[in-house]
Order: sequence, then C-alpha cells, then structure tokens
Amino acid sequence: MRYHNITHDDMLNGEGLRTVLWVAGCTHQCENCHNPITWDINGGVLFDEAAERELFSEGSKGYISGITFSGGDPLHPENREEVTRLAKKYKEKCPKKNIWLYTGFLWETVSNLPVMEYVDVVIDGRFVEELKDPQLHWRGSSNQRVIDVQATLKKGEVVPYNYE
Repeated sequence: MRYHNITHDDMLNGEGLRTVLWVAGCTHQCENCHNPITWDINGGVLFDEAAERELFSEGSKGYISGITFSGGDPLHPENREEVTRLAKKYKEKCPKKNIWLYTGFLWETVSNLPVMEYVDVVIDGRFVEELKDPQLHWRGSSNQRVIDVQATLKKGEVVPYNYE
C-alpha cells in the first residue's frame, strides 16, 4: 500500500483529536475532490515499517481519540487488505480508541468487508459538488452518511452516528 501523509492532531476528519492516514488510490475521482493528488494508486510513498510506527505512536497518545483512514480511498481494492490489518492491530493495541474510515463506496457495497469488524464510524458515498454543504459535520456533501458501524452491523440497517 502507498500513502501520502500521516496527519497528527487532526480535528477535521472525525470526532476529537485524531491521527489520519491518507492512503493513495481512488477509483471514484469525484468532481472538485479536496484531495485529488491521492487518486493515483501508485502515488505517494510506500507504507513501510517506519510509517506504521509513526501511525501507531501518534495514534496511541493519550489525548488522541483514535485514527482515521482517508485518502484516496482506504477501501480501494488494492488497499483493503493492508487497511484491515492496520485496523485490527490498532484495535488490539488501543481498544479504548476509535477508528473512522472515509470511503466513496456506499455502505451497502462494503458492509461485508472484514475491516468493518474493527471500524467504529464510516463516512460513505462519493462527494457530489451539487450537494456540497459546509455546515455538515465530517462530510462534504449531503448524500454522504456518517454511519455507526457496530450499531449498524448489530441492527442490520444503517444507524446514523449520533454526534449531537
């Protein structure tokens, strides 16, 4: 897997202060995407042991709420296995922290992926310029959903994440 950046102390990509892994690769290529540099699956740099140490070191700090996988798309077919491994490892090392994941795929098409066992919140759906709304929490357009993954898996229907 390749990535573009690991952001420390991020407040925009999930609740609380977060560590964000920006992976390379996106098949959606939404018009006016805020991060088109991440679309190329061969872009960025190789996610190696040093990057993994940085991700877990930053993500385990006491004041950090959790980690967020973004990009690009963490659920790009070429990223799924590595993102699942990292999510599982993070849950084992930091069980009291949470994992957020941004994807352009709809929940209904990715809900059965193994990574969902470890993810707490998913923001799903492509960014749609015509539905852009800067007042929305943690999403760019009104078609995107902020989903409580574990409650959704338990209930069998989409449960919105309760953040208010």
